[in-house]
Amino acid sequence: MALTIRLEIVSAEAEIFSGMVNSVAATGSEGELEIIFGHSQLLTRLKPGNIRAELANGEEMVLYVNGGILEIQPDIVSILADTAIRAEDLDEDAALDAKRKAEALLEDKHQGEVEYSDALAALSEAAAQLQAIRKLRKKVHIG
Repeated sequence: MALTIRLEIVSAEAEIFSGMVNSVAATGSEGELEIIFGHSQLLTRLKPGNIRAELANGEEMVLYVNGGILEIQPDIVSILADTAIRAEDLDEDAALDAKRKAEALLEDKHQGEVEYSDALAALSEAAAQLQAIRKLRKKVHIG
């Protein structure tokens, strides 16, 4: 029997998930994190990307977050997300459109530093959403 930890995920809009998990994977400001029972305490910013959790029953849950804070305590992992969307609720067409717009903005050589930075952030967010959609599809087709 695997040792489990409590995972709480909340966004500005609502509580997204609360339950026991075997592991949690996320992208923190310093890189990828894999959190299991007994992980040391940590507080880090989250980059836009996927949160993957192996639930206590063995199922996998994939969420997309566009940023936030992750806190690890001895018996709980808390994620305070700016926005959190279940992978199955992501709109692939909207993400592809956002990606195309961001790429077009990046090709514009006459924009300022702020616009370039905004375009990079939009491209990163769209790419992370598309990655979450692809992971969900792979899981559905394989499982």
